[in-house]
Amino acid sequence: MKKYITTFILFTALGSATFAQKAEKGFKAIFDGKTTKGWHTYGKDFAGKGWTVEDGAIHFDPKAKNNDGGDLVTDNEYSNFHLKLEWKVAPKSNSGIIFYVHEDPAKYKQTYLTGPEMQVLDNEGHPDGKITKHRAGDLYDMVKSSSEPVKPVGEWNEAEIISDKGNLTLILNGVAVVKTTLWDDNWKNLIAGSKFAKWEGFGTYKTGKIALQDHGDEVWYRNIRIKKL
Repeated sequence: MKKYITTFILFTALGSATFAQKAEKGFKAIFDGKTTKGWHTYGKDFAGKGWTVEDGAIHFDPKAKNNDGGDLVTDNEYSNFHLKLEWKVAPKSNSGIIFYVHEDPAKYKQTYLTGPEMQVLDNEGHPDGKITKHRAGDLYDMVKSSSEPVKPVGEWNEAEIISDKGNLTLILNGVAVVKTTLWDDNWKNLIAGSKFAKWEGFGTYKTGKIALQDHGDEVWYRNIRIKKL
């Protein structure tokens, strides 16, 4: 009986917490729910003041950054991976999950100059919501989502990015919304038809960092975990 009571107490404590890191086989948490350890602002060795941790989530507050913002990137780089995280936005907000970021601030001033992006957006409240390939879940400016299972503003969405030997899948709330291939002729055509057509280095790196975008709007991220493939 004592064993069951102990288990119940532990379960209750976890259930009542605002944050409980999800444990999944093969996945490793890259956000500890308490600090920005393992992350830094692009081109710097620290996390800018706009990024804070509260209630188990990384929160970007544009009012708090005081000219000390910038995209938050992982310390580590990844090649073939399965990323999972949850995000929510404030009304009229825009952000993004950028991957294969090549951190060379002398050559590339921003993360998006090298890394493709899974769009994070208030579809109805932000102007980008009126632009094809700019809505939540889209491979930004490249591939439109096949459907839109995004949840209302203020609710948590679970996003997944799977990149395995050039096969890219974006999943939003359990629905595969984008499937394409990286680095082949089709990929080059997608870039050529996008705003990135003349951006040397965009979408070319096969190893890179993961970034959470400072687009100047309020956004939250939590339960960030990754599995190397």
